[in-house]
Amino acid sequence: MNRQPSIQRQRGISLTALIFILIIVALIAMLGMKVVPTVIEYKAITKAVVAARDAGTSVRDIQLAFDKRAEAGYIETLKGTDLEITKVDNEFVVSFAYEKKIPLFGPASLVIDYAGTTAKAAPRRAKD
Repeated sequence: MNRQPSIQRQRGISLTALIFILIIVALIAMLGMKVVPTVIEYKAITKAVVAARDAGTSVRDIQLAFDKRAEAGYIETLKGTDLEITKVDNEFVVSFAYEKKIPLFGPASLVIDYAGTTAKAAPRRAKD
């Protein structure tokens, strides 16, 4: 019996490719762990701005209401005086904008610009 072993090509991932993939996954995870808290803070700021606008009857009242909510929500990025408050059609419109710098490693950092407003969006025109 002359039996020849069948040579099949091995399938799988090499050690080098595995290490490369793990490095990429680690970098993405690190970036996510640093960016997600800033997004959560932005959402908290947006909620605090809307609540402050609804609670205030003057510019100073809105600023103080925001400061109280910011203190309770551990928001340190903005203060009430950083808010841009205007009155449009007998209603206050509160806007804010800030930039968050996230250090990554060494001299590299990520800068994210956040902005928000309580202004109602303009109605969309129907397409003909």
